Parts: sequence; structure tokens; C-alpha cells
Amino acid sequence: MATSLSKLLTKSKPHSHVCSTSHSLHRQFRLRHFSAVAALETQTSSPATPQDKKRRSNWSRLLLFLPGVITFGLGSWQIDRRDEKIKTLEYQQQRLKMEPMKLNTEHPPDKNPDALEFRRVSCKGVFDEQKSIYLGPRSRSISGVTENGFYVITPLMPIPGDLDSMQSPILVNRGWVPRSWREKSTESTEADFVTNESTKAKPLSHEQSSWWKFWSKTPVITKEDVPTVKPVEVIGVIRGGENPSIFVPANDPSTGQWFYVDVPAMARAIGLPENTIYVEDVHEDIDRSRPYPVPRDMNTLIRSKVMPQDHLNYSLTWYSLSAAVTYMAYKRLKPKSSRR
Repeated sequence: MATSLSKLLTKSKPHSHVCSTSHSLHRQFRLRHFSAVAALETQTSSPATPQDKKRRSNWSRLLLFLPGVITFGLGSWQIDRRDEKIKTLEYQQQRLKMEPMKLNTEHPPDKNPDALEFRRVSCKGVFDEQKSIYLGPRSRSISGVTENGFYVITPLMPIPGDLDSMQSPILVNRGWVPRSWREKSTESTEADFVTNESTKAKPLSHEQSSWWKFWSKTPVITKEDVPTVKPVEVIGVIRGGENPSIFVPANDPSTGQWFYVDVPAMARAIGLPENTIYVEDVHEDIDRSRPYPVPRDMNTLIRSKVMPQDHLNYSLTWYSLSAAVTYMAYKRLKPKSSRR
């Protein structure tokens, strides 16, 4: 019995030795793995150097004050824009106070038109009503009631043989008209066209002229029956085109829809040169029997979308925002400095 037990213990010794060896190897591998992970974590989570901390702190401070610097710059830019607008308005007012200049042989319309902008002029000619352009819609407030309408722009043609007349046609913004004006103008133009086609006089011989007027139903038009066109004198201000915003639709000359002033396109649409001068009528003597078109007021000519007072209000707003965000940045950094 004792012999058998000794043999059994002798056989089990190598197996236990192998198990202990593998256990120790596994233990060493785990220790190495944990040590490597701990070293990596220690390397990644190691505290930054004082220089890195100082550099990050400086950048964070600069970023906190950046909105204040930007808003302060915007306020200063609005102040510059205000000064420019004041100079522009003073220049325009000085030119509007000058005596009207006649556009005739002494001052032809094609002589440096850019330098003539905001210059009052006196133009003598004849309106070509059939080529009128309606710009709009444009609203107008009358006694608190807003009414939609258009600005009517009509070419003013020169009078042949008249030295006081212009030598080249111009475009004249005659003023505001209601919607009904455009509809009546279209109907009258069509009626005039039909009348002119039906009343064209045919050349008659000397023998027919004595008895033809008693038997023929077609009216005979003589020189006395032809209506004479009355010359007009327009006192206006030379202007340029408009710069539309992104919300204004594009003009469509093919359908006669005009939403903003484009002088070259308008002149080209009615057969005039692209360098045609554009004048806005400011004549104050309104005929009560013919209340329309209503010319623009002199004060409205120098008004813009943003006036100097608006620029001042914008600058105060930006400066207030700059002061507010700068104070917030200061309060954000003050507790940190006190703790140190």
C-alpha cells in the first residue's frame, strides 16, 4: 500500500511542475501588459509644462476679447460711413441750389454726363407719349392712405430748327401716376392707332377733290386737322441708374416690366443710344387740371436708404456691444487672477 502511494506521488510531480510553470508565465505576461498600459496612460495624462499652460492661457484670453475688438471695428466703420454720407449730401445740396443749366447747343447732353449728375437742368422738347416706360410698382402715401402706382418715364425729343431745344433726346422721369393712368394710357394708345389707320387720307386728283368730299365716307385730313404737339420745358435733375438689392426682380424689357432704373437698357428698349441722359422732373408748378404725373420732391432726391443719423445709431449699437462683451471677458478672467 505504501509502495503504491509513493509511485502515485512520483507520477504527479511532473504535472504539478508544468502547471506551476504555465501559471507563472501567465502571471508575468499580465504584469507586463498592465505595466505597459499604465506607462501609456501615465505618458498621455502627464501634466503639461508651465510654458504650454501659459501659452494656452494667453490664447484663451485673446479669444475672449476678440468679439469686443470686432464690434469696436464695426462701430468705427459706421462712423467713417457717416462722415462720407454727410460730405455726399452737402455736395448734392450745393449742386441742387445752382441755377438750372440749359441743355442746348451750348451744353449738349453727351458732354461728360457723369460730371453732370445732381445738376439742375432746363430741357425744352416734345414728349413721345407712345414710348413711355412705367417703373414700378411704387407706393405713395396721400393723406395717410397708401396707393400703388408707377413712375412714368417718357423720352423728350428735340424740336427741329429750335436753337433753344435740346439737340439729342433724353429720358425724363415725369413723376408718380396711379395704376389707372397706365391702363388709360394703353387704351388711348390703341385707340389712336386704330384712328390713324382708319383716317389715312389717300391722294386725290384735282378732278375728284371738288366732289369727293360730298360723296365719300372716308374723311379727308387736311393740314389744319392734324393736331399740333405742344413743346414743353422740363426743369429736372440729372441722375444715374439705381443699384437694386437682391430682393428686387430683374427687369424684363420684352414684356415692359421695369422694377428699377437701368438707363442704358431703357434707352436701348425704346431705340435711343445707351449714353442717353436720365433726368428726374422736379418742376413745382403743378397744373391742378392735370394732377398727374406728380413730380418728385427735391428733398426726396437726396434721401438714401441709410442716412447719417442711421449710421450714428448703428455705430452706437456696435460700441455698446463691444463694451458689453469686453466687460464679460474681463469678469471671466478676474476670478482666475484673484485665485492666483
